[in-house]
Amino acid sequence: MKNKTTFGVIVGTRGFFSPQLAAETRRQLLAKLDKLGYEYIILPDDATRDGAVETLADAEKCADLFKKNSDKIQGIIVSLANFGDELGIVNTLKLAKSDVPVLIQACDDDLDKVDVAHRRDSFCGKLSVCNNLYQYNIPFTDTTYHTCAIESDTFTKDIEFFASMCRVVCGIRNVRIGAIGTRPAAFQTVRISEKLLQASGITVVPVDLSEIIFAAQKLGDDASDVAEKLKQIRDYGTIPSYIKEDNILKQAKLSVALENWIVENNIQAAAIQCWTSIQENYGCAACLSMSMMSEKLLPCACEVDIGGALSMYALALATGNPSAILDWNNNYGDDRDMCICTHCSNYPKSFIKNPIEISNLDILGEALGAEKCFGAVKGKVAAGAMTYCRISTDDTNGKVRAYVGEGVFTDDPCDIAGGVAVCRIPRLPELMKFLCKNGFEHHIAMVRSHCAEIVAEAISTYMKWDIYHHN
Repeated sequence: MKNKTTFGVIVGTRGFFSPQLAAETRRQLLAKLDKLGYEYIILPDDATRDGAVETLADAEKCADLFKKNSDKIQGIIVSLANFGDELGIVNTLKLAKSDVPVLIQACDDDLDKVDVAHRRDSFCGKLSVCNNLYQYNIPFTDTTYHTCAIESDTFTKDIEFFASMCRVVCGIRNVRIGAIGTRPAAFQTVRISEKLLQASGITVVPVDLSEIIFAAQKLGDDASDVAEKLKQIRDYGTIPSYIKEDNILKQAKLSVALENWIVENNIQAAAIQCWTSIQENYGCAACLSMSMMSEKLLPCACEVDIGGALSMYALALATGNPSAILDWNNNYGDDRDMCICTHCSNYPKSFIKNPIEISNLDILGEALGAEKCFGAVKGKVAAGAMTYCRISTDDTNGKVRAYVGEGVFTDDPCDIAGGVAVCRIPRLPELMKFLCKNGFEHHIAMVRSHCAEIVAEAISTYMKWDIYHHN
């Protein structure tokens, strides 16, 4: 999912500063983007004075170039070589009619080069640019420091942050989420407004679960795609000897049917009716199929939790890593900054430390019969960094909202069956109070990395959703 990001690049300048500053800044910036592996769209160096943007004519040329490449550009980097011309910058962005994130960087002055021939004054110019962006209602992202050197490690981190954030914004604005089946009646907690999501560019594509079941049943036992899926399942984890071959075959066919529908409908994330219809009417669990797709960066949430799937997708976009859906489930003794998160489970393989067991659902197996419930991916989540996120709709107030934060998975013991994650989260009691008071769901998306600031910036600055960042 960490595809090569393409940036539009604007180097800002002002005529009475040394022309060498703009030329050198352009050279350094493009060299850095080349080294980091990013693509970019920028005016040819002979199209304007020093290949930079200053006048209205420069802005028109740059905007035209960006419009011609609008299908490629995922974000725009503005670099102020000196004070810059704020109108040149804002006119470019306005005329380009671009709706992608914008990063504003300004170059450091060197204390031994503040004479008339070498001074930049970009410290001051950045304020003027940002003032105009605010006036024009153009959202933007700032760098770590008000000014920084192009070649600094700090700016490298700023670019990497910005690229990840661009993936989140562009991905969310165009995502198609599969709603596979009907929300279980007991799960009013995961109800969501498709209309509010659509207003932000998020499309929900529904399909009746019966269509998936019938498609799975029509597949031949010896079909090549079924045989390949059987091999993938056996390689995915350890299956106990008491599991019947027919049940493994059912799981393989279900996976093929789900993946075929997802490909045919250009789906990037899915929420699946994982109980109890699939067990009663087909004869297996959906967890393993969901786990395998999530591992391939196609996030799948339980119980037709569309908001959960969207949250998983945001985390996967931010990090390029598989994400999972969990329950805020148990306290951990009397340590109030720790809790246990569980699910049946459909955790992606990379979440769980070896060994991984693929067997029957525990609780539903007791209620429905183990023979109908093969397909749970069991194990303990390995210790490491973790980010959690939840996106949902507040239908009463007509808005999309979210919360995000960071913690760690720990190695502390826990004997709960299924998929288990022991978590440590700073000020957890305060977070739980916030969730309860604001009516958030018990489902939470998590990823094995720290990326809360990336997600918070994408959601607050560009999606314009309310977000609580628990930091």
